[in-house]
Amino acid sequence: MNRFVLPLAIFAALVALLAVGLTLDPRKVPSPLIGKPAPHFELPLLQEAKQTFTERDMLGKVWILNVWASWCVSCREEHPVLLELAASGAVPVYGLNYKDKREDGLAWLKGMGDPYKVSIFDFDGKVGIDYGVYGVPETYVIDKLGVVRYKCIGPLTPQIVKEKVLPLVQELSRA
Repeated sequence: MNRFVLPLAIFAALVALLAVGLTLDPRKVPSPLIGKPAPHFELPLLQEAKQTFTERDMLGKVWILNVWASWCVSCREEHPVLLELAASGAVPVYGLNYKDKREDGLAWLKGMGDPYKVSIFDFDGKVGIDYGVYGVPETYVIDKLGVVRYKCIGPLTPQIVKEKVLPLVQELSRA
C-alpha cells in the first residue's frame, strides 16, 4: 500500500499544477519593467537611417511604444486598431520595427498605412531584448517620467484599448 502513496501524491500534484496553469492568461505575463524606467535606446529611424530617436525624446509626454514587424501575422491583425488609436489623437504611438529588413518594414507601412509618429529600426533585436519582448506585437504605455506603466503581450484589440490603454493614458496625462 505505501509503495503507491508516493507516486499517487506526485501524480496528483502534477495534475493540480497543470490545472492551475491552464487557467492562466498568457497575455498577463508580469513584466519586470512595470513601474521602472523604460530601458534606454538610441536607434535610427526606419524612414530615415541618418536620424536617431531615443526614449529620452519623449520625456514629459505619455506615449505608446508598439513593437512590430512586417513578418508578424498578429501585427496585421492589430494594425487597424493602431490606425484608429493614432487617428484618435488620444496618445502618440511610436513603432519599434523588430528584427526586420528595412525595405520590408517600409513596404509594409506603405501598404497597410502608418499609424506611427516615428518608427525606429531595431534590426538585431537588442532593444527588444532590453524591453523583454517575448514576440511581436507587444505594446508599452510609458508615462511623462519615462516609466513603463503597462505592457500588452500580443495584439491590441479595441476592447484592450477601451478598457485598459485609454483610461491609463488619461490618468497618466492628468498626473
